[in-house]
Amino acid sequence: MKVVNVFPYGVECHDPVWIPMPDGVRLCARLWLPEGAAQRPVPAILEYIPYRLRDGSARRDAIHHRYFAGHGYAALRVDLRGSGDSGGVLKDEYLEQELVDGEAILRWLAAQPWCDGRVGMIGISWGGFNGLQLAARRPPALKAVVSVCSTDDRYADDVHYMGGCLLGDNLSWASTMFAYNSLPPDPDVVGDEWRELWHQRLEGSGLWLATWLEHPHRDAYWRHGSICEDFSRIEVPVLAASGWADGYSNAVKRLVAALPQCCKGLIGPWSHKYPHLGEPGPAIGFLQECLRWWDHWLKGLERGVEADPVIRVWMQDSMPPTTRPGCRPGRWVAEPAWPSPNVQYWRLPLAPGRLTLDGKRRREESALNVQSPLSCGLFAGKWCSYAAGPDLAHDQREEDGGALIFDTPPLDEALEMMGAPELELEVAADRPVAMLAVRLSDVAPDDKATRVTYGLLNLTHRESHEAPTPLEPGRRYRVRVKLNDAAQVFPCGHRLRLSLSTSYWPLAWPPPEPVRLTIFDSGSALHLPVRSSREEDAALVTFGESEGASSIAATRLEPEHHNWYVHRDLAEDLSTLEVINDNGRIRLEDSGIEVQTRAVERYVSRADDFASIKGETRWERSLKRGDWEVSTVTRTVLTSSAEVFLLHATLDAYEGERRVFCRCWDLTIPRRLV
Repeated sequence: MKVVNVFPYGVECHDPVWIPMPDGVRLCARLWLPEGAAQRPVPAILEYIPYRLRDGSARRDAIHHRYFAGHGYAALRVDLRGSGDSGGVLKDEYLEQELVDGEAILRWLAAQPWCDGRVGMIGISWGGFNGLQLAARRPPALKAVVSVCSTDDRYADDVHYMGGCLLGDNLSWASTMFAYNSLPPDPDVVGDEWRELWHQRLEGSGLWLATWLEHPHRDAYWRHGSICEDFSRIEVPVLAASGWADGYSNAVKRLVAALPQCCKGLIGPWSHKYPHLGEPGPAIGFLQECLRWWDHWLKGLERGVEADPVIRVWMQDSMPPTTRPGCRPGRWVAEPAWPSPNVQYWRLPLAPGRLTLDGKRRREESALNVQSPLSCGLFAGKWCSYAAGPDLAHDQREEDGGALIFDTPPLDEALEMMGAPELELEVAADRPVAMLAVRLSDVAPDDKATRVTYGLLNLTHRESHEAPTPLEPGRRYRVRVKLNDAAQVFPCGHRLRLSLSTSYWPLAWPPPEPVRLTIFDSGSALHLPVRSSREEDAALVTFGESEGASSIAATRLEPEHHNWYVHRDLAEDLSTLEVINDNGRIRLEDSGIEVQTRAVERYVSRADDFASIKGETRWERSLKRGDWEVSTVTRTVLTSSAEVFLLHATLDAYEGERRVFCRCWDLTIPRRLV
């Protein structure tokens, strides 16, 4: 990223800024103002997230918000209630209280003497979510949104469930927030009440994982905050962005399709990161794109925004499988609308071991069986890649030995895919609860298999996520499994491979017991979205170089370490995926705080013993400045029987070496067809 330090406007930073809520709680913020805003009010940009502006997201915040302020915007970064230095307790994601607070912040912003009353919201992940959610409430001051790596559907397309299957990232993400919520506010900011506020959080934040496990179906809990329930509520323009390596890329095309008059879409090769910090590369000048968006919708300046393509995506070229690509080869392409008239679905029928390209349905029928080992999935990577360690999918030959596979012949010419493949399947199961994992891979002439996309379906959800029903063993069902959106070139001489498995652990929690599926191929086919090349792609305006303001100074005191390890204990027939995310220790020079974070996750199974499945996470976090030192240790263990989930968690908090808080949870939660 190119660091920019000279801007059209000088920048003043105000810290802390206190924003009063109607119930008396104060939220903490940091404000960057362009010089002269007090005399000539400017539009404001709001980012509203729980990631601790003083010691969590501080370095990233400075890159973004100083940049916006330097170009004539008031930029405000606010910690949610109960996070960072804000008052109150944070009890879950996207609660009504969070959105009510958000509306109050927008009113406060619009009323400030340095703000002209027009506000935009920007955010990635949590901040992308609540930007859309607040837009759906139509607060008068909110005029435009930039939403990155977010979703419109909290049940069907979020970190918790996929196709009705419980995601491993549900445990991982719950553990992340468990650790975040355990930290206190900064005494230098809130004064002597820091300890009281800390213990309110330790006592009151709760164990979010339990709540998410208690809602395994699409109910009112998930419908709250899912803007797909009524897209017509969104009236302000939305710039929606994500990356193919992220868990949230599907929402971009849905938003573009549902909001054709006010949404533009952008999907790059990136993981769960802002596009100007994008990994895998290439990163782009996303902050410049944001400025074009703000200039047009908040200042009324002509920046060519409305003439931009409805959606621009990175068409990925074929590459060998790797868990951590530095740069993803490909090119930018665009579509004038979505769904696009340039994309046609090909029907590829299934036959024993074959995926046929001629589209002809076979008259004879084969019954093909699959019962995958629990170890099928160890090389699946993370549902949502953070590019922190090798968290993308490995060579799929590691998984295909436990799957039923169907290959096309080598392609006579290159094939360009764009959209969401969908598998139409006739299937029977020998158990009442079963899952199906579907993968589509690019197989090179040397047989290396790179996963392009995948999809999951809990077969009890074949008709409804709201009211799933058990399978009748032996009965044939017709189901459809939608895979994640993708854009991929399959070169001449390569093969497409469809792989079906009955488990995909630890990306998804397995069913309660071993399952054998029978696939009836005469009624089964893959529907592949094939894109026609467009001459207009060659004339697309290129993105600028990635740039941002200088970050705050930081000194590394201890090294970081990120890795994924697959352990196979052949004597005990144990398989373990171990994930290490150790951020080491750094000192933030503006506040003098030393920050240390280390997380270890382990996902275990023994042979084909479905009762052996265990996910365990441990987080250690510490903050230190002079004589003030606090630390927390959180541990979460999730196991299951055929009927229930067993959840055990502990939280320990320390001042120096003295433990000042301890709590344990032991909960039993019904599985309810999971």
